[in-house]
Amino acid sequence: MQRQEPPSAFGPEHAAVYDSRYEKLSAMRDALYLLTSGVLADLPEEARILCVGAGTGNELIYLAQKYPRWQFTAVEPSPSMLEICRRKADEHNITSRCVFHEGYLDSLPPTVPFDAATSLLVSQFLLATADRIDFFAEIAKRLRPGGYLVNADLASDTTTESYESLLNVWIRLMRETGSTPEQLKTMREVYRRDVAVLPVEQVGSLITAGGFEPPALFLQTVLIHAWFTQRKRIND
Repeated sequence: MQRQEPPSAFGPEHAAVYDSRYEKLSAMRDALYLLTSGVLADLPEEARILCVGAGTGNELIYLAQKYPRWQFTAVEPSPSMLEICRRKADEHNITSRCVFHEGYLDSLPPTVPFDAATSLLVSQFLLATADRIDFFAEIAKRLRPGGYLVNADLASDTTTESYESLLNVWIRLMRETGSTPEQLKTMREVYRRDVAVLPVEQVGSLITAGGFEPPALFLQTVLIHAWFTQRKRIND
């Protein structure tokens, strides 16, 4: 699982300890990967998968091991995170099935359309609604009609008591990552300022506005929510 902090935090020092820092929360990550593999299980034997914001490559490695003929393109703007992703791919002998792109979707060279895309804890850092819709539209343009998107983001109605309760649990969980007391104190402000935590229904509407069918919510782990959907077909 990636992207639990703003993208500006992903420098070399942070990237080097990222996986070990969040290892104690791996049960949430593994649940998301398992269900993602179920969503995508009926893709072609040699499916092409676009991993947007691939980070250190955890979901890529998981899916590559489970589906040994799938091909992957990892898009990641942080050179430090992408280097770790490359190293993991080499360690698992899957480099020949991977393309690594340092940058964003708009600089990814044109390719044959992908069968599916993953975007895990990425779009939440786009604070402007229009930018977030454009992000999903960029993914849709890279998929074949009917191609799948699995998207996960922090989501909640921040005006409710339920959000405050969930955020309190979330902050307790962040203790497991080694966050300092000072970091835990400022987490509420960081999420308010740097993360677009929106109601579940609103995130679904933004995905649909980007060119997808209305998404199905298939997982919640505290504040993390995950949806799957398909790109609208040409005749829709």
